[in-house]
Amino acid sequence: MTLDPENWEEFARLAHRMVDDMVDHLRSLPDQPAWQPMPAGLSDRILDEPLPTRPQGEEEVYEQFLRDVLPYPNGNLHPRFYGWVQGNGTPLGMMADMLASGMNAHLAGFNQAPPSVELKVIDWLRELLGFPEGTSGLLLSGGSMASLTGLAVARNAKAGFDVREEGVQGDKPHLTVYGSSETHSWAKKAVELLGLGNRAFRRVPVKPDFTLDVEALKAAVREDREAGHRPIAVLGTAGTVNTGATDDLDALADLCAAENMWLHVDGAFGALAAISPRLRPLVKGLERADSVAFDLHKWMYLPFEVACLLVRDGEAHRSTFSQNASYISALDRGTIAGGLFLADLGVELTRGFKALKVWMSLKAYGIGRFSGLIEQNVDQAQYLEKLVGVEPSLELTAPAPMNIVCFRYLADGLSDEKLNDLNSELLFRVQESGAAVPSSTVIDGKFCLRVCFVNHRTRFEDVDDLVSVVLRIGGELSAESK
Repeated sequence: MTLDPENWEEFARLAHRMVDDMVDHLRSLPDQPAWQPMPAGLSDRILDEPLPTRPQGEEEVYEQFLRDVLPYPNGNLHPRFYGWVQGNGTPLGMMADMLASGMNAHLAGFNQAPPSVELKVIDWLRELLGFPEGTSGLLLSGGSMASLTGLAVARNAKAGFDVREEGVQGDKPHLTVYGSSETHSWAKKAVELLGLGNRAFRRVPVKPDFTLDVEALKAAVREDREAGHRPIAVLGTAGTVNTGATDDLDALADLCAAENMWLHVDGAFGALAAISPRLRPLVKGLERADSVAFDLHKWMYLPFEVACLLVRDGEAHRSTFSQNASYISALDRGTIAGGLFLADLGVELTRGFKALKVWMSLKAYGIGRFSGLIEQNVDQAQYLEKLVGVEPSLELTAPAPMNIVCFRYLADGLSDEKLNDLNSELLFRVQESGAAVPSSTVIDGKFCLRVCFVNHRTRFEDVDDLVSVVLRIGGELSAESK
């Protein structure tokens, strides 16, 4: 028995059809709705399907995919999808993932070509973000895992005792970590998973521009030291998820150097502004961090899932995760010559070939293409900011320093509570119309639409369309409220 096709020619025809169908799907995205809800009963029909005990065959299963799955994604590929911070993928990235799955390489290390590709990708990314030679790095599933891994290195490097041997329980000093109140939710999960506990994470207030208040941070560190605690790390942000604000990374680096603390930067999307000479000043100081995490499936537009962690101190990185089990120890020759060196840089032993789509894309398009697209997204955000600023029915609710614009619809005579209700319904109707997909947030008690530009397919006319549909639906809701 085998899972290879009984008839390779028939399978090849089906495989070619799959490629053709996906290319047609991507080509026709502008003509599709930005999002459409699943038909009534579809989710139940999928969830109620019994365990398959008899084969259906490849073609029948593919037909079900075309009917029940492909038409109902969350919309993130679409040029008018502006929600959250979600990548949109590329046709070449799609094919690279197919090639990687076809190879099915095991990226713990081994004496093979794919790890060399990952090491080269890490080196290119190190260079792009201004980190020195000798910087260590690893590709992971997403920014949350990359930041968790970086904070684990920080904890072990700055704890002052052997965390791997002794743990963080008992009479050990209380280790503390600092970040702004705008820090992404990964940080709460991370301090809990790393045994530090949520009480170890100090949320520092932000200034009116939503960046971390450095003076408040200094005071918090001083108070914790006086109380006998041990401050170990500051979590800076390059591009907060709410508004796109970037902390004063130079000031954070100065403080961490003075206080013997680790600076980790969550650069999920914002760190990649550094690849643009024009935008690099927005993330000035990023290159001074001890570690930085960022997603290549966000502002480098690649298919899910691929993120990167860079760690300045390679030895601190390796010593946090290295192991020496006899059944996977390095030998002088053969398949495992050189050992499983990538597995020594993170929790995972089994790892897929994420690097291939990055390697192929950088080589195929050159860094200038990606830099130009990032600049284009920032220009689109500034364009939307101007459109909102001149429209009396719209109000900016936060500064837009990078690629996120937050605004709301205004209607005369409505209280703040009623305006929140109106804008909530506005969000639903815009999404359900299929015209566009913004997401939402609450800023200073105001429910607002949040528009994030990380899409290489978005055009300036798509921004015009968004404003038009918001004004139209907002006007209808305003009339209904009266």
